[in-house]
Parts: sequence; C-alpha cells; structure tokens
Amino acid sequence: MQAACDEFFESFDDALREAVRQMGGHKRMGPLLRPELPRKQAANWLRGCLNADRREKLSPDQVLLVVRLAREAGYHGLMNYMAFSAGYENPRTIDPDDQEAALQHAFVDAVAKLEGIEKRLQRVQQLRRVG
Repeated sequence: MQAACDEFFESFDDALREAVRQMGGHKRMGPLLRPELPRKQAANWLRGCLNADRREKLSPDQVLLVVRLAREAGYHGLMNYMAFSAGYENPRTIDPDDQEAALQHAFVDAVAKLEGIEKRLQRVQQLRRVG
C-alpha cells in the first residue's frame, strides 16, 4: 500500500518496522516499550515482536506508543499507512497549543451548560414547594 508520505509498505508489519527503525531501532525502542526488562532483553523482545515468523506481537497500546513517539519525532509513515489502508484521508497533526485552547473552550461551554441546568433545576424545585 502506498502511504501519503511516498513510502511504500507491503504490510502493517513493514510500516511498523520502519517506524521503529526511524526511531532509533530495537535498542532504543525496546526499553521504551518494555521498561521493566533489561535494555538488551527489551531490544531482543522487540526484535522478536517485529519478526513475522514469531508469535509474540506488540499490544495495541504499544503500537499506539510507537505512533505517538514517531509523531513527536516527526515521522508519520506508520500513521499514514494505517489511515490509508483503512480508507481514511491522510491524518494531520494537531498543535498541542491548539488542542489545549479547544479543550479550554469546551470546558467553559460545559460549565455554562451546567450552570443553566442548575438554575432550571432550582426553578423546578421551587415550583414543587409552592404547588
């Protein structure tokens, strides 16, 4: 499949292996994915997970961590492959400042709605006492 960043991957496994390579390889990524293991053992574990002939694979959360770390490093091939192969448009990165501003705006709106609900509830309770 053709990823939007002009990289060609035959499979998800190929795209994942390339992301790990772009991020510094097994020795760097293994300990990030399995911090409880000694460095060399974590690297070997990751090497095994990326071997198509082996049974052990990364968990969905570990794949997501690879995607996040790759995004932080400016590598988008794996995410582009996943989106393209699932029939989505190319993803775009979100600036954390923009994301924070949107969340703050949503929070302010939610508080305003809650205040409105509180006032309506108080009115209903007053009517109940009167009636």
